[in-house]
Amino acid sequence: MNVVILAAGMGKRMQSNLPKVLHAIAGKPMLQHVISTARQLHSHHAAKICVIYGHGGEQVPSAVAAADICFAKQEPQLGTGHAVAQAIPHLDDAVPTLILYGDVPLTRASSLQRLVEAAGENKLAILTAHMDNPTGLGRIIREDGKIRRIVEQKDANEAERAVTEINTGIMIAPTIALKTWLGKLSNHNAQAEYYLTDIVASAVADGVEVTSAQPDAIWETMGVNSKVQLAELERLHQTNIAMTLLEQGVTLLDPARLDVRGSLQCGRDVSIDVGCVFEGDVELADGVKIAAHCFIKNAKIGQEAEIKPFCHIENAVVGAKGQIGPYARLRPGAELAEDVHIGNFVEVKNSQIAAHSKANHLAYIGDATVGSRVNIGAGTITCNYDGVNKFRTIIEDDAFIGSDSQLIAPVRVGKGATLGAGTTLSKDAPEGKLTVSRAKQMTIEGWQRPQKLKK
Repeated sequence: MNVVILAAGMGKRMQSNLPKVLHAIAGKPMLQHVISTARQLHSHHAAKICVIYGHGGEQVPSAVAAADICFAKQEPQLGTGHAVAQAIPHLDDAVPTLILYGDVPLTRASSLQRLVEAAGENKLAILTAHMDNPTGLGRIIREDGKIRRIVEQKDANEAERAVTEINTGIMIAPTIALKTWLGKLSNHNAQAEYYLTDIVASAVADGVEVTSAQPDAIWETMGVNSKVQLAELERLHQTNIAMTLLEQGVTLLDPARLDVRGSLQCGRDVSIDVGCVFEGDVELADGVKIAAHCFIKNAKIGQEAEIKPFCHIENAVVGAKGQIGPYARLRPGAELAEDVHIGNFVEVKNSQIAAHSKANHLAYIGDATVGSRVNIGAGTITCNYDGVNKFRTIIEDDAFIGSDSQLIAPVRVGKGATLGAGTTLSKDAPEGKLTVSRAKQMTIEGWQRPQKLKK
């Protein structure tokens, strides 16, 4: 199957320099949603996708370029029929052509599949929908139940305006016939544009059957012309995601306050509080609790782990029964084993921390390998960077790092070693021993605090 996606519009009402189809829903350009849906269709024989672009120069092709996509430029923009005609050199005559829109991002593959099946090999099939208030939309005009033509609002008479079945614009046609019909289009209309909808009359004249299919939900056909509509579709989409999660048994404390901008996989008995944002690929195992206002991107959270409020986790792994936060930051490469505790204002980057270790307050652990049952005191930092290169710190099992210590990498703290509070460690600390480095404490006799001079 050929798929043509119309994506040439500027979208003046978006008030933006970014081409309309590149504005995001759920963290992904609208056009990318349409491409993903097209790829799901007939997955057993891949669709050939042609994107028609125009406004915004090369921004559209560079944003969505892929091996299975070709691009055709529409310049100037002379209407939907003219846009589809730009794809003609790329279309395979042996298979039908499906026409989609880059600013209609939420159409489901199941609805399109129904349309494809209705068309078969040689019919023109249109995705239509019934709307309580069809004002402004093209009406489907039937005679004896058969579609005869599509009438635009401004060209419709009173009887035609009373029709509630509307044209969504999405259609599929036999490719050889489509090429012929596109060649016959004229621009004798109020807009002086070549309307794709005029091919319906050509199909009827040629004796080609015009049939239809309906989407599962009306929102699948909704397009975006303004930031207001973009925000409306974002909420619709997030509500759909939330409902799916609830049906899978996830507890959402408020389904209206959830943002999933990627894929979120949840095990059983997962609970998510309000204001959480999930990006990329996130996996939450059985019994995970995510408290309010956490940002989690490309992460795996292990069984029965608890993420407390206001945590930021990116490209990281949290082991089973982990306790993270509040206000903790796990940066890329943080890998925490079972029952690791990371407390408030602790940052972990590119480090492995083994089971039952903890850093509960105000610490920075970067480029470190930390063993089991290690206690890292408040205010401890690994000094991993000399301004040019990064170096590793190794802390072996059962070590105790006193508060306010600096570990100047590369350095090793041996098994069971203890560092006294305030230690600046620049040489390895031997296992099982206490290592301290700090200035000797003194009390200065006869010292007086300076007084303010009276003016």
